Amino acid sequence: MNTPRKESNKIGNSNAGTGRGGRRPGAGRKKGSATKRTRAIADRAAREGITPLEVMLKTMRALVAKAERLGRAKTKPEKGSASPLELMVEAAAVAKDAAPYMHPRLSAVEHSGPNKGPIQNVSMTPGEFEKTAAKIAAEV
Repeated sequence: MNTPRKESNKIGNSNAGTGRGGRRPGAGRKKGSATKRTRAIADRAAREGITPLEVMLKTMRALVAKAERLGRAKTKPEKGSASPLELMVEAAAVAKDAAPYMHPRLSAVEHSGPNKGPIQNVSMTPGEFEKTAAKIAAEV
């Protein structure tokens, strides 16, 4: 007996609140979070010794130290060797590569006023501003 099949829950269908699966806001693994396997590999690398981040940081520090040494020296660099500026440019490139592992990106922030309304602009005279600033400073 052929029974009609229900349409499957395709990714585009939203069945939130029906209790029957489908795409739901906030469900699933968050973007950028490490999977179990990735986390296990990273943990093992850290236990075994040096990590790629540590290599980048050591390289950056060595380049900066060498640039500072050459900068303090009153002689010109040897022919074919890097100048202090070139070393600092290399160090900056390494720092740029290492930065995402140390400092999370800032996310966009939507600014709004009370109850997600527009931001209110307030005009004050200099005297009113001084009084308000003193009041806020006293509360802190």
